Amino acid sequence: MDVSISLPSALIFDTGDDSRGQYVAPGDIITSDIGYMRGHGTYEENGKLLASVAGIVERVNKLVSVRPLKSRYTAEIGDVVVGRIVQVGNKRWRVDVNAHMDATLQLSAINLPGGIQRRRSEEDQLQMRQFFAEEDLMSAEVQAIHSDGGVALHTRSMKYGKLMNGLFIQVMPALIKRGKHHFHTLSCGVDVILGNNGYIWISEPRVAGQLEGLNYAGDTSSSYKEVTLPIREKICRVRNAIFALNSRFISIYPQTIMDTYEESLSMQLASKDLLRPDVASQVTERARQTALGNMMDMS
Repeated sequence: MDVSISLPSALIFDTGDDSRGQYVAPGDIITSDIGYMRGHGTYEENGKLLASVAGIVERVNKLVSVRPLKSRYTAEIGDVVVGRIVQVGNKRWRVDVNAHMDATLQLSAINLPGGIQRRRSEEDQLQMRQFFAEEDLMSAEVQAIHSDGGVALHTRSMKYGKLMNGLFIQVMPALIKRGKHHFHTLSCGVDVILGNNGYIWISEPRVAGQLEGLNYAGDTSSSYKEVTLPIREKICRVRNAIFALNSRFISIYPQTIMDTYEESLSMQLASKDLLRPDVASQVTERARQTALGNMMDMS
């Protein structure tokens, strides 16, 4: 059996003049400019603004803050999330969304099979496990945030629901940027859901004529089935490409995923090789340049 052992390699971060999007460690100088407002994750010393946590510098006008790289997910209304059912209760499900507390999904906030619109009955309550059972994976949208920090979800759109025939992985939520679209079909022929909560779903491409989106509890024809070997190999390579980006603290979105995926093919690497730290630093270089270029375009 071959065993590969490598020494830790130094991480390379963006150190451009514009601190927006810059990665910092505790004690790093963010800016020496005056007129800024000190936000979360920062402190002032000798007229300079320093980071108190490791994370990504964010600016909103004059407000400067640092978003921690490793932290629990903080929900915002409208976020797309991937979650796991942890409990079936009275007219509701508890869902793990990588937050400080489990989210709730009300029976009245889901689509019934076939998209039927009607009041939920006692019969629906008795059949709740036919919609979602414990350990089921699902996609949803954040509907509301309660005063105690609790999160309420809904799956009323046909693009949300139960997820099947794919692979679930977890990355740092800070690397998933909020955007207009979180359901993507990559050019390699694999579908991904990039949950704002750091949970990602990778699956085979949907069949033409299927309901909009990926796999749904509302689609009574959906079922578990065997995924072909070529698709499984693509899913595995996409998975390891995402893990390589996560290990290098590079933003995860379709372009950086495909940059890493294609770079690994051009280097003739096996999928498993992407998990090696020395290889990850090489294969993600192109994606890092793409991410830095996008930061410069935003500035």
